[in-house]
Parts: sequence; C-alpha cells; structure tokens
Amino acid sequence: MEETNDRHTAVVVTAEGEYDADNLGPLTDRLSTAAETHRTVVLDASAITFADSSFLNLLLKVHHTTALRIAGPRNQLSRLLQMTCADRVLDLRPTVEDALRP
Repeated sequence: MEETNDRHTAVVVTAEGEYDADNLGPLTDRLSTAAETHRTVVLDASAITFADSSFLNLLLKVHHTTALRIAGPRNQLSRLLQMTCADRVLDLRPTVEDALRP
C-alpha cells in the first residue's frame, strides 16, 4: 500500500492483492488516517484481486466519515459492489485521475 498526497485536499491510498477479515487491518489504519486528515480519500483499487464483505464494510465506514472515491475497481470488486448495490452508494471512478477531479 502506498499513500500519496495530491491537490492538498485529497489523498490517494493504493491497495493491492487480496483483502478479507484476516488481513484488512493495515488498510483499515491507512484509510482511517487518511479520512481524518483529508476531505477526499481516493482508494486506488486497480490492483485489488479479491475482496470480501469485510472489505465492503470498511469502504462503507470510510464513506460515512469522508468523501471516498474508489478508482479503477477490477471485475471481482465491481461484481461485489454491484451484487450488494454498494455501487449505488459509493463513488466509483474509472481511474485515479478521474477520482481526483471534483
């Protein structure tokens, strides 16, 4: 995971690999810290290969504390978001560049 600042009001948190209840802790910490210090948090999800309901729960919690934008979700994550109708609640963008635009 990598964190980079951009446009002074947004932060990009990059995540990669698989996320489930067993390994979500570090990403939870990164997103929580980002939400406390920035108005907009962009999650670069383009390298996430698997995510389960605990990951979805994390996204919804962060969404309730700040403006969360999810950039570049791959097929599996997109399906999870669609099946749970979370794609209607969360702000999905095709790329990080798009997510950094107002």
